[in-house]
Amino acid sequence: MTELASIQQQTQTQTLPKKHAAPVKDHLGRSYGTGKRKDAVARVWVKSGKGNITVNNKQFDKYFFRPSSKAIVLQPLMQTKAYGMVDIVCTVKGSGLSGQAGAIRHGISNALTLFDPTLRSVLRTQGFLTCDDRVVERKKYGHKKARRSFQFCKR
Repeated sequence: MTELASIQQQTQTQTLPKKHAAPVKDHLGRSYGTGKRKDAVARVWVKSGKGNITVNNKQFDKYFFRPSSKAIVLQPLMQTKAYGMVDIVCTVKGSGLSGQAGAIRHGISNALTLFDPTLRSVLRTQGFLTCDDRVVERKKYGHKKARRSFQFCKR
């Protein structure tokens, strides 16, 4: 009888919904996240607001002019339906615009999970919380590039 009661108790604890952690915010109501992609490192602050996005003290549209880069940065906001509800301020260094866009996306995702922990499951399933660790392959000696060899002529 005690074994049956312990099994029932275990199944009841397994089916209860998980409690989310409390939001992590500073005294200004901001949550901080760091993102990385290639050689780019982004520092991102998220707070409640009207949807203003600032990158390196420039307006978002002025910094990223390619539509693909803009779409990459806005992906976590669109998936969580937080677009227009939070203000984002970020600084980014290193790499090119594509790497910086990926770093900002990663940083926004990390900051949103601290700002509102209920969004973590949505961001995790979309893969925004995983750091994309692909980097440029190094050049090998005796080769023109990383894999490209010089032309070989037998005769």
